[in-house]
Amino acid sequence: MSNKCHYCGKEKSTGIQLSHSHIRTKRTWKPNIQKVRAIIDGAPQRIRVCTSCLKAGKVKRAI
Repeated sequence: MSNKCHYCGKEKSTGIQLSHSHIRTKRTWKPNIQKVRAIIDGAPQRIRVCTSCLKAGKVKRAI
């Protein structure tokens, strides 16, 4: 299962960490993905959504 948001498509990104002594190492940044039950096409489904989409109200949660 991928670490990707169902709504915005946000996924992990890569880059370089730069230390004080200028040693460069590869690193990744992962989004804060949560499994939630949401209403999709009138039925509850378990999806993976980032917390910024949850906070923005883009997800209709099923209780």
